Amino acid sequence: MGKPSKSRGGGGNASRGGRGRGRGGGGGSRGGRGPLRDKYHVDQGGRPASAVDDVGPQRFANEASSGDEDEDEDDEEEESGSGEEDDSDAESDGSDELTSIDVPVGMWDFDHCDPKRCSGKKLSRLNLIKQLRVGARFRGVVMTPKGTKPVSLEDRDIVLASGLAVVECSWARLEEVPWGKIRSPNERLLPYLIATNPVNYGKPWRLNCVEALAAAFYLTGFPKEAELLLSKFSWGHSFWKVNE
Repeated sequence: MGKPSKSRGGGGNASRGGRGRGRGGGGGSRGGRGPLRDKYHVDQGGRPASAVDDVGPQRFANEASSGDEDEDEDDEEEESGSGEEDDSDAESDGSDELTSIDVPVGMWDFDHCDPKRCSGKKLSRLNLIKQLRVGARFRGVVMTPKGTKPVSLEDRDIVLASGLAVVECSWARLEEVPWGKIRSPNERLLPYLIATNPVNYGKPWRLNCVEALAAAFYLTGFPKEAELLLSKFSWGHSFWKVNE
């Protein structure tokens, strides 16, 4: 998929046959051929109040971060999917680039990954994501295998008002996640997309946390937010290209 538009709009939603998955991803393109081919122009409103019940206000900083998925349960540390060597990944140099995310971003973290390599924990350290208490209700869109419909531009108003959340866990330990305690009225799936993180490169569905967030942001009409997240990784641009 092509790189997201620099305008405050753009998104699409299509899947290659079959049902999407909760931790899948997406991106955007100009006339691309894949699930992120359509382009939209929409206006974004101001920053909403927190979308998390029983959770205090959140600051959204100006950096994004790495990935998290690990492939084998026996070697989770090496297969976290972060692809990061330190906390100083590539920075965006465009003066018109988005530098913060003004909608709530949350995650339920189940501590399956090495804290030093976990993308979700890094996002938390950078104040770009809010860690949610298990059982806390999130009123925004949540990417989860429990979803019954794919995320799309129709969800834009929900994201604008209440934000977006993901589940930070290992692909090898999905059965350990108490999905019933991850609560949202807006659970969604992601379409068929291919991971480009260093651990699961080329594998369908196996997106890491950053890829899943970027995909969901793009598909709901927030291309700049999607670009901000992936621009922090040396491999981030390949996600747009592979899913063109």
